[in-house]
Amino acid sequence: MYLLAWASLLLTLTADTTWHSVRPGLERTEFPFAATGLAARIHVIALRITPCQIHLSLMERLKDSGLRNGWTVDSIPASAVVAFNGGQFKATTPFGWSVIDGIEHAGPGTGPLTMAVAIDSGGAISLLAPNEIAARRGHVAQALQSYPTLLVDSALPHQLLPASREIDLTHRDSRLAIGTDNRGRVLVVLTRFTAGSGAISTLPYGPTIPELALLMQRLGATRAVGLDGGISSQLAVREPSGKVTKWTNWRTVPVGIVGTPRDCGR
Repeated sequence: MYLLAWASLLLTLTADTTWHSVRPGLERTEFPFAATGLAARIHVIALRITPCQIHLSLMERLKDSGLRNGWTVDSIPASAVVAFNGGQFKATTPFGWSVIDGIEHAGPGTGPLTMAVAIDSGGAISLLAPNEIAARRGHVAQALQSYPTLLVDSALPHQLLPASREIDLTHRDSRLAIGTDNRGRVLVVLTRFTAGSGAISTLPYGPTIPELALLMQRLGATRAVGLDGGISSQLAVREPSGKVTKWTNWRTVPVGIVGTPRDCGR
């Protein structure tokens, strides 16, 4: 039954992934998650980023208590052309490994489905499995850790396969994910429920984790990990005209990821 359901999902996931250039190094596509049914109300916004043209870095806003005055996409700097929230967090601090401007603020967290997003001084992005982090400590400019892992070398981890009972494979929620493809480009995917406008547009309904993994795989990712979804998931894109399109949300977070144009020769 599970295999039949997944085969059906693969058939209904839209094939319309025509990418449109926003600016050099930044492409965007949008489409419904499925062709029919309630899943057709799930809207997918995807970005494809070339790191040597759009430099990604972390923007931290930690708090002493509560969740007020933290990071949101409204924090996007004037120089940035893209911004989205970072990985999972505990209370007011990021989960696991955290490196800002070459300084390690926290060591790696543990868990079989954790994955780190590491950015070197040249701007190249790597998604690291837990056993790959040790060799990179002290050698990255920026890093954060998140979960769950969605893809490793183009395949879903066994915990996400239909026979698994290790995590909830049926829960639906708004999702945000980051991945890399075999050309070193970064893929960012946000989902939103579009049954109405205003507050209902942030209703936390969307793909399951396995569905999100299949979506990232279909978009060309070879490695991918979920970022903080639900009422944290948010994204902003600045057009060349200066107009900023935002997909906001209810919860502030400790860390955002921002992208700034740069010359590939630098």
